[in-house]
Amino acid sequence: MRFTTKDILKIIIPIILEQLLAITVGMFDSIMVSSEGEAAVSGVSLVDSVNVFLTVLFFSLSSGGAIVLSQLLGKKDTTTANEAAKQIIYITVMVALVIGILVVCLQAPLLNLVFGKVEADVMENAKIYFLLTGISYPFIAITGATNAIFRAQKKTGITLLLSIVSNGINIVGNAILIYVFKMGVLGAGIATLFSRIVTAIVALILVCRKKNNEIYIENLFKYKFNKDLIKKVCGIGIPNGLENSFFHLGKLLVSSLVSGFGTASIAANAVAQTLSGFHFTTGTAINTGLTTVVGICVGAGEKDQAKQYTKRITLMVYIAYIILSIIFASTVDLFSSIYNLSPQASIICKNVIFFNCISACIVWPLSFTIPSAFRAASDVKFTMIISILSMWIFRVAGSYVIHYVFNLGVYSVWIAMVADWVFRAIIFVPRFIKGTWLTKYKQ
Repeated sequence: MRFTTKDILKIIIPIILEQLLAITVGMFDSIMVSSEGEAAVSGVSLVDSVNVFLTVLFFSLSSGGAIVLSQLLGKKDTTTANEAAKQIIYITVMVALVIGILVVCLQAPLLNLVFGKVEADVMENAKIYFLLTGISYPFIAITGATNAIFRAQKKTGITLLLSIVSNGINIVGNAILIYVFKMGVLGAGIATLFSRIVTAIVALILVCRKKNNEIYIENLFKYKFNKDLIKKVCGIGIPNGLENSFFHLGKLLVSSLVSGFGTASIAANAVAQTLSGFHFTTGTAINTGLTTVVGICVGAGEKDQAKQYTKRITLMVYIAYIILSIIFASTVDLFSSIYNLSPQASIICKNVIFFNCISACIVWPLSFTIPSAFRAASDVKFTMIISILSMWIFRVAGSYVIHYVFNLGVYSVWIAMVADWVFRAIIFVPRFIKGTWLTKYKQ
């Protein structure tokens, strides 16, 4: 076998830690800026939700690039891999630059379009933070692209190091600019921007080092457009990007439904989403490692091994989810008290967490880990179509139908979400067993 269990864990564990660190950047900005009042916290929180939606496309291109690079390494074609790596950096930065310019030029109209009329002080804080994070998009893209290059080489320890550097600079910058210079949201935005610039520079230096890398960038500033390689990257990245964009748009629509359920339900749902987020972040991180492993196997023509590693890593997700579920189910009362939930909200939160933990341990890996293997084998269009249809039919429309027909309030959203998972599993598992997904890769 190409990979031992130890090899797989070496790839996956740093990605899990990196992803957990990644979700803390906006969280630390919100926590540390809270000293400036609710308007500042609200402004940062609103922008973070928009940033997630807008950065999906160039992050998806990076993910597609990682798969292409893994497949090329499996073929031992490092020359083409080196050229592809440069194409990935340039195409993701170009896309991020376009989106960043739109944010800088249209920040107020975009925020008004998404959030409508919010209080004036909240909107002013949101504009400041949105402007600075918009400027940072090209630097996020550079780091995302270099991370894809390192992951394809199984060097996930470097991506973890970059995440630690980024978070460390951001926290120190926040402390100085918010607490010492009293710059509020402006300080939080500057710290975030500076941390992303420094991380991007360090990432580029590391990826250009020929001596230490199997894939490296040579003559970084000499670029020639390669249509065939860009087509390969976009062939995987764009369907993945569309899938993720529709997913986040659907989540925004479902959030608007939750906002009408009352304060207790909103608070309980927010805490439950925070806890379940650690579930899903861990699973998604493991899935990212899976794409590297399967991509290399597929590129090398080792289809049976690709299937075996998918089974093994899916089992790892099950084990991780069982452990996390036990932890969350046994500490839900503690989290309810930390967030000062009312007795009614605490009951709702506990019920939702228990339901989510049981459901995730049964069906989530079949719904999301298996299709990650499909993408790594270039089976992206089928996965995209099923995922988008399932999201909108079951999770979005299902939430509204269950609520208005059965009047189950916030429980409707979580039941509809699990229905989405079940449908995906029903479609994806037979395709995995038949091996249809292993026929889509073209040498």
